Order: sequence, then structure tokens, then C-alpha cells
Amino acid sequence: MAEEEETTRPVFPVTRVKKIMKVDKDINKINSDALQLVTYSTELFLRFLAEKSSVIAAEKKRKTVNLDHLRIAVKRHQPTRDFLLDSLPPPSAQPFRVTKTVSEKKPPPVGTRRIDAFFSKGKAKVDSP
Repeated sequence: MAEEEETTRPVFPVTRVKKIMKVDKDINKINSDALQLVTYSTELFLRFLAEKSSVIAAEKKRKTVNLDHLRIAVKRHQPTRDFLLDSLPPPSAQPFRVTKTVSEKKPPPVGTRRIDAFFSKGKAKVDSP
């Protein structure tokens, strides 16, 4: 009895990978075997990156993997660093949140006054319609 080849179905949609490959103007036709190989290779590569990034997140005692964890994982793996590090977005500093004062959030209702106006020098203004 001849052994049957066991084929695994890729997780990524093959048609989408084919569209991405066709973005390259040098590629006119894509063999189905080559397409399957590229699709499966992409899955393996992304699985590798996800595993390495999750290890970094666990080292930093985080439950969610973020871009910084991915960047560290890429830096630690020489072959990946050589081609992928330049393609990653630059590290972002922590976003600076500008908090609005109470008066900037929303205006007081007509006919009322703010308490800060009560404590300021001079008469407190009452808003009129």
C-alpha cells in the first residue's frame, strides 16, 4: 500500500496571500505549490514572532503583548533583526495626556456661576442668555 500524502490546510487565506504576492510587479503567475509554501512559511514565521513576543511579555509580567514586546523579540533574533527591525514603527514614548480643567470640559448652565468665580477677587459674574 502506498502512503498517502498528508496535506495541512493553511490558516491564512491563500487568495489573500496571492494578492499580496501579486503586488510585486515582477510576479505574473504563481504556482499553487509555491503559493502553499509561502502561505505556510508565513504562518510559521508569525507563530515564531508571537511565541517570542509572548515570552518577552511574560518576562515583563504582562498579559498583553504589545509592539514593544515584539520589537524586543525581533532585536534578540539576529536573522529577523536584519530584515524586520527597520520596518517596525519607531518606539513611541508614553503618550502625554492633557487633562482639561473643569471650565474647559463643558460650560456651566445658564444662570449659574462657578465656584472659582466666587473665590476670585471682584464680583462673581452670572451668565446670562
